[in-house]
Amino acid sequence: MPLNLMYITNNPAVALIAEKNGVERVWVDLEKLGKEERQKGINSVKSNHSINDVAVLSTILTTSELMVRVNPWNETSEREIEQVIDYGADRIMLPMWKSKEETDSFLNLVRGRVKTTLLLETKEAVGCLDDVLQNQYIDEIHIGLNDLHLSFGLTFMFELLTNGVVEKLCKKLKRKGIPYGFGGIAKLGAGMIPAEKIIMEHYRLGSTRAILSRSFCNSEEIKDVAEIENIFSKNIKELRGFEEDVSHFTSEKFVINKQALETDIAQIVEMQKRKNADEQ
Repeated sequence: MPLNLMYITNNPAVALIAEKNGVERVWVDLEKLGKEERQKGINSVKSNHSINDVAVLSTILTTSELMVRVNPWNETSEREIEQVIDYGADRIMLPMWKSKEETDSFLNLVRGRVKTTLLLETKEAVGCLDDVLQNQYIDEIHIGLNDLHLSFGLTFMFELLTNGVVEKLCKKLKRKGIPYGFGGIAKLGAGMIPAEKIIMEHYRLGSTRAILSRSFCNSEEIKDVAEIENIFSKNIKELRGFEEDVSHFTSEKFVINKQALETDIAQIVEMQKRKNADEQ
């Protein structure tokens, strides 16, 4: 089964292009609390989206789901979540949770009115996952590699694919029958780790959803809508073609890919550590 694809944008034209090309989920990102401090110096997306974007996109999307990432659980969460629901979100994502109390409060507040996603991206969340999974109203969990690797003090986010953390989490979620995904993917042939190797890990680990990264299509930098449409059409077609091939791979091929991935990631980590040492 092809991966359920997510793309972050608040641009109506880009959202419609993503929808037209089969992206299952358009993502409005309202998370701001603590993000700048956590990801200082990291080349990550810092959102400028607003609640009004939810209202706009909810009126134009017809086949793609509109997902909204809210802020981490805090004293204003109830007001924010109620507003997001009122403005037409199909799904709400809770980031940076660290306890069963936070996830239970979130799920109890939503009460099934829209779908939910728990974004697992803290070492505390890893530690309390067994307790969190006792809640029967979890729709899905996405493992956020960027903040999670920072939480563990790692050098490179894909270390989580080779140190056993993601594999252990995926096995727990699979046993519970909860849909899950992790991280993002670049266009084929791109990324510090080739996208093909990451996609194969998604299939090996039973992941069923992934974020399309900026290197898949950086619609923030490209201003020509026709060019964005061409990029989406080409890259989605190539991705789906590769997925079709992967769906027929043998288990041996996945093991070989995992071994190659371990080598690639170890080399990148070593280079980054040397670079960090030189800069000190």
